[in-house]
Amino acid sequence: MLTVAALVAVTMLVPAVVFAHHPDGEAKGSAPADSGDLERWMNEDKQPPKSMKPRSHEPCVKGMAGPFPCENVGLESYLPLSVFGSERANDIWGWTDPATKKDYALIGLDDGTGFIDISDTKRPVYLGKLPTQTASSIWRDIKVYNNHAFVVSEARGHGMQVFDLTRLRGQTEPQTWTVDAHYAEFGNAHNIAINEDTGFAYPIGSNTCEGGPHVVNIQNPTAPTFAGCIDEDGYTHDTQVVVYNGPDERFQGREIAFSSNEDTLTIVDVTDKENPRQLSRLPYDGATYAHQGWLTEDQSHFLLGDEVDELRLGHNTRTYIFDVSNLTDPVNTANHTAETEAIDHNLYIKGNYVHQANYRAGYRLLDGSNIENGELTEVGFFDIYPADDDAQFNGAWSNFPYYDKNIVVVSGIEQGLFVLKPQLKGPGGGGPGSGPGGPPPGKGPGGPPGRR
Repeated sequence: MLTVAALVAVTMLVPAVVFAHHPDGEAKGSAPADSGDLERWMNEDKQPPKSMKPRSHEPCVKGMAGPFPCENVGLESYLPLSVFGSERANDIWGWTDPATKKDYALIGLDDGTGFIDISDTKRPVYLGKLPTQTASSIWRDIKVYNNHAFVVSEARGHGMQVFDLTRLRGQTEPQTWTVDAHYAEFGNAHNIAINEDTGFAYPIGSNTCEGGPHVVNIQNPTAPTFAGCIDEDGYTHDTQVVVYNGPDERFQGREIAFSSNEDTLTIVDVTDKENPRQLSRLPYDGATYAHQGWLTEDQSHFLLGDEVDELRLGHNTRTYIFDVSNLTDPVNTANHTAETEAIDHNLYIKGNYVHQANYRAGYRLLDGSNIENGELTEVGFFDIYPADDDAQFNGAWSNFPYYDKNIVVVSGIEQGLFVLKPQLKGPGGGGPGSGPGGPPPGKGPGGPPGRR
């Protein structure tokens, strides 16, 4: 196990992880992609920001909400990228102020992190930007713990920014914000996960820990400290870490990471940060780039999106369903193939509903109440990229559905910020996430993050 000093020494010798690029012009169905491929493809597909005006309160009527195709999902409001003064948007997360009960969207931008007061969902207020620590980047990722935002980026030398979100209280005008703390024990990182039940952050895809999770104790948010590496399976693209309360009794109460590791679903017991234990490593048919996934709220299943299978293998948008009721022997039990051709990107689960951001197909809403039988059913969508659903890297990057009120925020790479409102009845009665399926976000062991 590397100490902090050893980690820093290695970082000095190797400034950034270098991934081998596959040759240009590869045929579909060739070897799995890597991060170098993704960066090249995203730059090839780069488009200028969409020239659109802010919009407010456009319900979904006869399949359209203003210029956007939709079904059972209306538009509360929209802010274009021009409001933020940025060239591209990326990740998005949310925060609710426990004192004022106001809701905020935290949007990743190529040049920083934008803060938006969305407590009036029809009239969002842009409050300014936390600039990037070093340089601009396609990738920025944000998570929240104890009223602080933690921000990482692929920008060289960026490290982890810490921002006290309570500073947004009472603000009504945009301003340039500064960090409250900065963690510099790694440089670039692709993503970050946080287990809010334990107070540990897991920056991933960094230039340390073989690209696996670099564990940071953030129990004191403005004094983060190194806690360990999870490096046995190399590069991790995304992960969800929970205090396990699922059906496998052997591991209940332990801290477990469910990681999308480019070509596998890899499950690791990370209770002992200095001696993590890999429980299973599962390849799956059709793996080209295991990108990101999320647990059902009963922690019996894991849904995973592969970012390159639509592009490489030519099938429609596909979600892989894993039975993880046995953590040492997970099984890919079924796959859901949608009607669109778009590449899937980020998905989150709230109650019985699966919220997906699928690039050119926009925001998609699936009913997962029959997941035990390997079934997902699309019940709504909002297409932020109306031109087409082609398998290219434009449109919806991510979404955040974990507010108490029935809204979802979506980030569009070229578009900006969307505040959406699903209009659903049936399971859950009155909207996604309000029915059975587990504890509300952040309230029980392993509950979805973002609520504290």
